[in-house]
Amino acid sequence: MPLPSGLSLLRERDFRRFFIGYATSLLGSSTASVALAFAILTTGGGGTELGLVLSARIAPLVLVLLAGGVLADRLGSRQVMLTADTVRCLTQGALAAVLLGSRPPLWALVTLVGLWGAAEALFNPALNALVPHLAGTASLSDANALLGTAASATSIAGPALAGVLTAVSGPSSVIALDSASYAVSVAALLLLPRTVRPAARRSSFAADLRSGWSAFRSRIWLWVTTVHMGLMNLFVWAPFLVLGPVVAQQRLGGSAAWGLVMAGYGAGAVAGGLALLGRRPRRPLLVGTAASLGWSLPPATLAAGLPLGWVCAAAFLGGVGSAFCTTLYLAGVQGGVPPEVLARVSAYGSFGAYVLGPIGLAAAGPAAALLGSARVLGFGPVWQVAAVAAVLAVPAVRGARPRQPARAGRGRPAERAKEG
Repeated sequence: MPLPSGLSLLRERDFRRFFIGYATSLLGSSTASVALAFAILTTGGGGTELGLVLSARIAPLVLVLLAGGVLADRLGSRQVMLTADTVRCLTQGALAAVLLGSRPPLWALVTLVGLWGAAEALFNPALNALVPHLAGTASLSDANALLGTAASATSIAGPALAGVLTAVSGPSSVIALDSASYAVSVAALLLLPRTVRPAARRSSFAADLRSGWSAFRSRIWLWVTTVHMGLMNLFVWAPFLVLGPVVAQQRLGGSAAWGLVMAGYGAGAVAGGLALLGRRPRRPLLVGTAASLGWSLPPATLAAGLPLGWVCAAAFLGGVGSAFCTTLYLAGVQGGVPPEVLARVSAYGSFGAYVLGPIGLAAAGPAAALLGSARVLGFGPVWQVAAVAAVLAVPAVRGARPRQPARAGRGRPAERAKEG
């Protein structure tokens, strides 16, 4: 039976194989994040310890991102992603073993989570560069919507599953399942055809970084929205990720309640991703930037002391906004940046979006101890409203329209054969 137009990309064998492996690893990661948080909170740790572990994942991710972009452009996305997922498989296996203890040492958690984040930094720029080769330039919006919907769907099932498994069998078993999920992703990547490796570069590593930076900063819409996302992570999302579980533990019902909140966020993101399939807004950055207001809703309900139902509803709307913002932003970058620098430009974008995250994660606990959780969580939504208004005042953002590529035929797009 024919698939709906938005889902027709799943007929492509290579994209379908990658999609299955990627979705499996996303499910494992979404369970692992919840299990890790409550492993810390139930073994004597608090918001400060949780913030340190979470920042230990983000900090190396930020530090390694730019190198990951250069390596992906030099060696090819598939090879870099294989290496990254192998490292993540081994790291999560070791983390599962550490969590078997009654009180895992903080230094071990920080080290292993740091390796996890470093491998993720290698994977993400390579992923952004791989998508156009798997999907073709005509289907970028649908490809990103499908991958984003997979991420959102797993974020529904993952936290709910993690809450149950953590309560029944402990966090170690959940992290072990995450390790196995990365093994599935490795197998899927190995099934992708070996293709022509990019020609050897004569330029130095530093020269590659400079050329990527030049391509990034020359696009006003790109660096303005990147700064916006970086400050959003600092003031809005980092405090929510750290203080949300703490508030859930104090008054909402613990890990099961937090799982419901994150599942609501995932449900909204699924709805937003499905709504975007087959649709290409004329001004994607304008729509995506306005939709980023959704991230302010969940922390606002926590700051206001609203009950669990309201927090879950706000998380759902936040998920819708995140799907619109992320999908349209990625499609704009992939469609508006030359393929030979796409991984590096994606790395600079991710670097800018994440670089302040570790500060926000590490500072959220101490700031809440000094000012109170409600004030720290409440500042974020106020900031986000003002920031969105400022970004939308920039003409380059309002009027940005990435090039509209010609639609590819039924066969595999020719450009896919160039991927390494």
